[in-house]
Amino acid sequence: MIKSMTGFASLTRDDESAAVGVTIRAVNHRFLDLQLRLPSSLADLEPALRALVQARLARGRVEVSVSVQHRQTPAPDVELNRPFVEALSATLSQARADGIIDGGLTAGDLLRFPQALSIRERLTDGGRTPEALAAIVHQAADEAIDQLESMRVREGAHLSADLSGRRAALAVLVDDVVQAADRGRVDLETRLLERARELASTIPIDQAALAQEVVRVAQRSDISEEVTRFRGHLAHWEALCEGIEPCGRKLDFLLQEMNREVNTMGSKADGLQVSELIIQAKAELERMREQVQNVE
Repeated sequence: MIKSMTGFASLTRDDESAAVGVTIRAVNHRFLDLQLRLPSSLADLEPALRALVQARLARGRVEVSVSVQHRQTPAPDVELNRPFVEALSATLSQARADGIIDGGLTAGDLLRFPQALSIRERLTDGGRTPEALAAIVHQAADEAIDQLESMRVREGAHLSADLSGRRAALAVLVDDVVQAADRGRVDLETRLLERARELASTIPIDQAALAQEVVRVAQRSDISEEVTRFRGHLAHWEALCEGIEPCGRKLDFLLQEMNREVNTMGSKADGLQVSELIIQAKAELERMREQVQNVE
């Protein structure tokens, strides 16, 4: 299934205790690059939110921002990092004993060290437990991802229509290359035979052997194998687009393979129109490659 990697979603869940907002922005990226921005009071929820997004999205640079506005003013919850403070105090005591510094460790000194104190918001209204708030944030994030996916599916439908039209155009171009190559092979055989007859008038030549050699030379321009593989890639493309799994990276690989087959056709086939058709096919493949960079 073709889905775009770009999208945006934003929603708010509001009640008497708090207003929870979730915003998700997604743009193109080779892999899934997830960035979460949460209030300090919800830091413990980050692993669960990260797992939620990873379960729903396969590719893209995704930014998830969560905001919480409490109806009651939250009180700070301050925790002392005792091992760090004790180690710091011991070091300072040694420095005083050595005459390097004077004075003792004060509360102001502790505030200068972010490792010494852990400060988080703690609700005081009694009506909303941290677990309940986390559940609301999780639900809001899940609904925001639903909105994001809906947008990505809608944009993916436009991408699919464009790519489908270009795929059909490629199939026609390859059919034209086959016809031009067949005409070129016949013309090549004719030219070789005419040249051989000219030489035969002055040099004794085994006509049967000559005819076989001409056919062998002309067969070197045969592109039937490349055409068969190319058409197989087109069929595989359609199967991937109709499947339920993200297919962007697989489509990108198929385009590389199709481009390789087209290059081989251009180097083997003979004919006045072949080069022009090969250029058109490569240009179409490049346009498809640019579009596929937007597919999840």
